[in-house]
Amino acid sequence: MPLKNYDFYDLSLREKIAQLFLIGFHGNIVSKGSEVWNMIQKFKPGGVILFDKDMVNHQPVHNIKSPEQVTKLTESLQNATKIPLLIGVDQEGGLINRLKTDYGFPETRSHQKLGEIDNKETTFNEGKHIASILSECGININFAPCVDLAIEKESSIIAKRERCFGENSDQVIKHAREYISGHHQKKILTACKHFPGHGSAKGDTHAGFVDVTETWTIDELKPYTALISENLCPVIMTSHIFNKNFDEDLPSTLSEKTITGLLRDKIGFEGVVISDDMQMRAISDHYKLAESLKLGLNAGLDMFCFGNNLLLEQVSLDEAISAVEELIALKKIPESRIDESVQRILNLKKNWIS
Repeated sequence: MPLKNYDFYDLSLREKIAQLFLIGFHGNIVSKGSEVWNMIQKFKPGGVILFDKDMVNHQPVHNIKSPEQVTKLTESLQNATKIPLLIGVDQEGGLINRLKTDYGFPETRSHQKLGEIDNKETTFNEGKHIASILSECGININFAPCVDLAIEKESSIIAKRERCFGENSDQVIKHAREYISGHHQKKILTACKHFPGHGSAKGDTHAGFVDVTETWTIDELKPYTALISENLCPVIMTSHIFNKNFDEDLPSTLSEKTITGLLRDKIGFEGVVISDDMQMRAISDHYKLAESLKLGLNAGLDMFCFGNNLLLEQVSLDEAISAVEELIALKKIPESRIDESVQRILNLKKNWIS
């Protein structure tokens, strides 16, 4: 989908701010005049994220019902805006997938399974297989691979969910490289996660505050350093873990020392940095919307993910845009910070989905 006549200099301030958000929504059909259609038409968000289950209302069907339905949904979403949307999903493979066989999608293998097979061609083909599923449905970004190391074997959210290619950086780099390359061959964006490393965490940031200061190791950074140097990381997703090795006050997602100081300045990442879901309790229990936006933007985040699928209280795009507008008016965020991120986001879209 072309950018039509839209470019950075054609956007109003509110339209620029809207590009900073990847929003979750309810429903599996988008028709003209519907709430989601109107939201996209009016505000032109940067993207949307799809889920199969409604975790707030405990319903089995959320945005994903069947391959045919998802294809129609993504087409309708793109038709509602003049600026192409990033349409994202968590489709790592194995246990972590939204496009399940129960809904008619092909079976996929977990990172752990691929690491155990330990064959580069197998991992490449699996990456290409997953990317083909997404491409056929109109989804253009996979929030994968997970490049965390399987350090904490009892982690209920990482290791026990089979989300690691291995325990050490060499194994993770070897398979992440192939998995990503398979996706990129099909022109599906990838997002390495969870920076700067979630594999040594005992807790789950969905549930609350998690401190990895004593368990984190430098080996957890090596996948990012290697894959960035090979131009295999167009997008990186941050973790909400707290790590005093980098910042004594703030979780990684909101830390300028971690995102700008470490990821940008030290490692040299020039792509788009997106947050993990800002409604996870590691963030939402401790920071109100405006404060989290202020800290995240000043830290160097380019995009905020609000899945609207974890808390009863939903975040509206209008509310989020207005909060950033006010922060700019109060000089708590420089407008140049917004411009910097929007340029990265639009360049990403032009290179990958336009």
